This record gives sequence, C-alpha cells and structure tokens, in this order.
Amino acid sequence: MKPLLKPQIAYGALVGLLALVSLLSLKAGPAPLSFADVLAGLFGSEDHILETIVRQLRLPQLLLGLLVGATLGISGAALQALFKNPLAEPGVIGVSSSAALGAVVVLYFGYAGVGDITLPLAAIGMALLAMSLLIVVVLWDVSVLTLILAGVALNSFAASLTALALNLSPNPFAFNDIMFWLMGSLSNRSMDDLMLILPFIVAGWLVLALTARPLKATVLSDEAAHSLGINLKAIKIMVIMGVALSVGASIAVTGVIGFVGLVAPHMVRPLFGHDPARIFIPSALAGALLLVGADLLIRVLPGGGSLRIGVMTALLGAPFFLYYVIATRRAMR
Repeated sequence: MKPLLKPQIAYGALVGLLALVSLLSLKAGPAPLSFADVLAGLFGSEDHILETIVRQLRLPQLLLGLLVGATLGISGAALQALFKNPLAEPGVIGVSSSAALGAVVVLYFGYAGVGDITLPLAAIGMALLAMSLLIVVVLWDVSVLTLILAGVALNSFAASLTALALNLSPNPFAFNDIMFWLMGSLSNRSMDDLMLILPFIVAGWLVLALTARPLKATVLSDEAAHSLGINLKAIKIMVIMGVALSVGASIAVTGVIGFVGLVAPHMVRPLFGHDPARIFIPSALAGALLLVGADLLIRVLPGGGSLRIGVMTALLGAPFFLYYVIATRRAMR
C-alpha cells in the first residue's frame, strides 16, 4: 500500500508535532508558565524558582517521557516484525511483567529505601533474567510460535507472582506503593534517574537498530531469510536482548506503561509503509509523542493530576487500536 504522505513530509510533521507537545509539556503544570518563562527557565533566569520548576521538575519529566516513549515505540515495531503479528508488544515476551516483578519484590520487602538505585537495578536484573530464559528457548527451538508461548508463560508467571505480592502485602503502605508503581508515572523523577537508565536504553536501541534490515527479510518468510544467509536465531536473540535492555530499564524508573509499544507502530505504517527498517525511527517518534501527549493531558485536564500515566495511555491507546482494527477490516473487504 502506497504511503499517504511523502516520507520527508511525514517526518517533518512528526518532529514538528513532537516539538510542539514537548514545549507545551514544559509550560503546563500546577504553576502555569508562559512560553517566555519556559525559555528563560531553560536558558538562564534571575528567578531561581522559575529555573527550579523548569530545569529540575519539568525538564527531567519531559526527557524521560521522550526516552521511554521512543523505547516502547521502537520495541513494539521490532517485536511486531519478528512475530509477524500486529498485536505484539513488550508484554508479549514477558519483559514488562518481569521488570515489574523485580521492582515489586524490592517494594514488598522494603528494600526500596536502601538506595535510589536498588529498585531500578532489581527491575533491569529481573528483565534480563527472564530474557535469558527466552534465549535458552530460542537456542533449543527457533520457531516463532515456541517463542511466543514461552513469552506468554513468563508473562503469566511474573504477573501471578506480582498478584501474590499484592495479596500478601505486609502493610497498606507497601500495597499502595506497589499499586501506584504498577500504574506508571513520569512525575517526581530527576536527571539522576534519567542518567541511570540511559546507558541500558541506548545499548538496547543499538542492538535493535542492527536487526532492522534482517527483520525485513523475516517478515516475508523464514525461508526467504535463510536464502539470504540470515541467522534467525541470532536475530531473535538480538531482538530479545534489545527489548530487555531498553524496556526493562524504562520500566525500572517509570513503572508499567502499556499500549504505547502496541499502538505506536500502527500510527506510522499508513505514512511510512510496513518495512521494519523504515518504521523504527517513526515508531520511536510516535511512541514519544503518545507518551508525552498523555502526560500533558494529565496535567491540563481538570482533576487529571490524580491520574497515572499508565491509565492515561490505556484510555488513549485502546480506542485508537479499536478504530485501527475496524478500519483495517473494512479495507480488506
């Protein structure tokens, strides 16, 4: 199917819209600022309170939204290409639930207060452990079906242990901490949080970038990939590790955020086509736009301040995906 717009125009529209939403994100909040205030706070002002609001509160939140949204978008695009399934996203292979379990264990046993790095490291470590098990599965059986079934099993097992922790929560404070973390949040994060996860996310991006062109062949068929000399086991292991590193690190700081990885690739396919090599970057831009936009809505809607980002992305993503399914079905008639 021919893209709706020329790639240059589509890229320009995505980048321009993301820049606008990012600027509005810096502007919106409990203390509304003008565009002049935002620029002054970013580039230097005699008003130290203004600098604190912009640089230490809103800028880290914005950068985290951009980074995590882009990660979820590119991970969703890679997994949908690998599984040849438009419903694939990081939760399918158990990355999200495994990372969540690592954080929940820390919260459950009260180790979160030991240090700021404890919870993120636990989430990343649990995601990598789960993905190591999937890599063993890939080495044993390279079929996509086996990988999906193993991922579903891991996802269910991690979700069950998380539910068990909630059920046996030692006190209401631990229960509330776990529940709020599971619903996701970008607020109250600092540049230190950002710098902690940045190396893992960048490493995951680089690994996924190396799989973009080989995935183009695997989308056609495994036989076509073999005929081109592509090592399917290596590609699947690289996708698993790339998603585990980047998504696991993201969840380690923001909590669980759903639907972004599922929806973002579908948002850009009408504009850029179905070639995985071409939609990785647009999917990252769309994921960032979706997450930052959801965070902006939370801050501008009346009473929205009590909403969590994971709830908002589900409220936005579910109707969009339902519309996409209906539109696709109509187009096939």
